[in-house]
Amino acid sequence: MKKFLFTLMVMLSICSIVFAGGSKESKEVLTEDGLVPIEMWYGAAVTEAGPIPDDWVGYDIIRDELGIELTITALPSNESDQDVRIQAAGAANDLPDVFFVSRPVLENLVKQGLVAAIDEIYDMMPNRTAKYHDAASINHTMFDGENFGMAVPSSTTPIEGLAIRKDWLDNLGLEIPTTLDEFYDVMYAFTYDDPDGNGRDDTWGYGAFVESNTTLKGYPGSRLWPIMGAFDVVGLWTFDEDNLGLTVYKDGFYDFIAFFRKMVKDGVIDPNWLSYRKDDFRAAWKQGRFGCMYEQWAALGAESNYAPFDANFPDGEWIIIDPPIGPDGYQSTGALDKTYRIYAVSQDAADEGKLDDIARLFEWMASDEGYYLLGYGVEGVNYVLNENGDPSTEGLGDMSYTGQKGQVYTQLRNLVYTNTAEETRVRFPDYVAKTSGKTISPTGFLAAMEKTAWTDAVGSGMMPTPNADVSRFYEQSIAEFLSGTRELTPENWQNFLDQFARVGGEAWNEEGIEFARANNLVVSD
Repeated sequence: MKKFLFTLMVMLSICSIVFAGGSKESKEVLTEDGLVPIEMWYGAAVTEAGPIPDDWVGYDIIRDELGIELTITALPSNESDQDVRIQAAGAANDLPDVFFVSRPVLENLVKQGLVAAIDEIYDMMPNRTAKYHDAASINHTMFDGENFGMAVPSSTTPIEGLAIRKDWLDNLGLEIPTTLDEFYDVMYAFTYDDPDGNGRDDTWGYGAFVESNTTLKGYPGSRLWPIMGAFDVVGLWTFDEDNLGLTVYKDGFYDFIAFFRKMVKDGVIDPNWLSYRKDDFRAAWKQGRFGCMYEQWAALGAESNYAPFDANFPDGEWIIIDPPIGPDGYQSTGALDKTYRIYAVSQDAADEGKLDDIARLFEWMASDEGYYLLGYGVEGVNYVLNENGDPSTEGLGDMSYTGQKGQVYTQLRNLVYTNTAEETRVRFPDYVAKTSGKTISPTGFLAAMEKTAWTDAVGSGMMPTPNADVSRFYEQSIAEFLSGTRELTPENWQNFLDQFARVGGEAWNEEGIEFARANNLVVSD
């Protein structure tokens, strides 16, 4: 009997070791059809276009070729709303298997043990790794010697700029402004001199929304950068030796707020700037609400994005101009950093043995089949190949990959694009606008933006971030000054800076300065 019990205990011990060590198959929960369920939250390429339709052929291909039942959900359009959504899911321990995430939020999730280290994934997807993940990309998402996110480089050149309604300038007999005073006069005229000639008081000089983060943009964010540039305060961090640290400590920040308060008081900025989300803002300029704005080149000039404006205003015309020169000679369109789009894997997904399935999915995306499907859609429906073998929109109308109906099928294209000049040319060809008959060149907008003045802020994306209390205090305080709920006086401003230092701002600033020096980010004259 003792011998039997001993033998039984040994066998049970062996079985427990086998199953505790486990294999992917023993942990993974499959669907009734024997498929691996993977849930992905993605950042849509064109948020105002809507989510990928349920009839997207990619679902069937991924199911048949990879054995994966893919469920995808688009994240909100605003960066701050995306962060809130991810952080809320993390707090509820309800993150999807793989998800788009900003680096500051990723760092917090790493500290909480909610995302998986994925160092091994790069060997699992050699084709994708060779295309998208160089040493700098991998290093971008390293924490304490481990990698926690697949970072795909975005463009390293300027892709946004200051746009103005040239037809409004012409209607009012105004020249393109060059100085900040001239720019203000134009904004005032756009607000009060009926630039569209409709006889109604329904236009404003400038339009914006809050698009901020805790790395590059800061608060109030990039949509006010051309104005902030006139005071040398674009970007959350300043990297030049003489002013190294948080930009809010520069004297010009007070002067910027004073100028912006004048804009608000005189009513030359669309009053919805605090409540707009990205999609609201873009709907507003297409409806002719304001005549100056900071916008991304494809959001302005791509065929599907420009079409509503063209239909509403066939005689309308947007052009890119240099940012205004401030009273002390400063001028900048914005702060420029090398940016990345990051996808992370939840720890739960890794524990369920899904890491190699996620690797297979992302490796497939980097194949020719995945690249063309995600980037351009279905051949013959969303694109055709021209005589050079390049995707073309010829003869496809609104169902083309640049059309209003077709673009929803390529909402995942940022997962596969390499952003080369040749690819950009193919993705955004010149076209004839349907209503006005004008030839519109999206890459012409891009080229004009690249020629304007920018401020070097390389490394911002890896700078230390504050805790939630410090970030909240900072943003709420700046918002109060900008909106006028807190009077802007030198005394009130100094009180804010002193209190900011006490709640953690000083420690954050010192940590950032130390990081910038240690990582050779300081710019010398």
